[in-house]
Amino acid sequence: MNAALKRKEIESMLSDRLGSVFERHDKRGGELLPSGVPEIDRILQGFPRGAISEIHGSLSSGRTSLLLATLAQATAREETCAVVDCSDTFDPLSAAKSGIDCERVLWIRCSQKLERAFKAVDLLLHGGGFGFIALILSDVPAKTVRRIISSWWFRFRRAIENTPTVLMVITPTACVRSCATLVLELKKDTGLWPGTLSLVSENVNSALTEPVEKVTSRLSLVKPMPALLPSWPSLLLTHSHFLQGLCFQVNRERPLEWSESLISFQARSALTMFEDVR
Repeated sequence: MNAALKRKEIESMLSDRLGSVFERHDKRGGELLPSGVPEIDRILQGFPRGAISEIHGSLSSGRTSLLLATLAQATAREETCAVVDCSDTFDPLSAAKSGIDCERVLWIRCSQKLERAFKAVDLLLHGGGFGFIALILSDVPAKTVRRIISSWWFRFRRAIENTPTVLMVITPTACVRSCATLVLELKKDTGLWPGTLSLVSENVNSALTEPVEKVTSRLSLVKPMPALLPSWPSLLLTHSHFLQGLCFQVNRERPLEWSESLISFQARSALTMFEDVR
């Protein structure tokens, strides 16, 4: 009782000098930035602001697809964004075709220099004013990203808290550890050529014996042009078109509370024709 009274007395004496430093404030509910992928937003509602979100997976697992979709959402909200590209793999042309307003995106190319990429992110976070920042380490060897010292991630987490910024880190394997508020693992499902349906054994999967018209999410190089683009040239049949039918799975590894089912989604873009998955 005496200790409580003394504490109350000390707080009252210091209140004039330190203000309301001893008062407890209710923690604000976390704000979210939608990913732009309905299947993911239906479960996650989006990426948390003021926190680090890590997206990891192998090549062609949909990491770039998810990045572009989220970046498009951020620029559509007229937010200033930044892409710190360690390996110079970000493609502005694919970004524009995905509905991203490139006028609102600061692209920082780091020419394979990992230290330069981390210093750039540090400057952006402490400078403030960005709604979305992406650190692309997808082409950095997994062995290298595992060796990144934890102090960098703790520094980023400290700098971003209580800000409206989303920091998305794209990696080949999980490396941000406990500093990440949200960790998603992306995996690619197996695709199927529509022209090979007749070769599939009936006892493999009854769903694969459906008519080609019903198999709308399969690989195809010769899918008819949409009526939306009747006058576009045949140049549209690119590798992006080849990959647009891939399906992906998303497994949330952090936070741990999660349903047993995985999220599956189709790669798509603003025109449903272009997609760049890495």
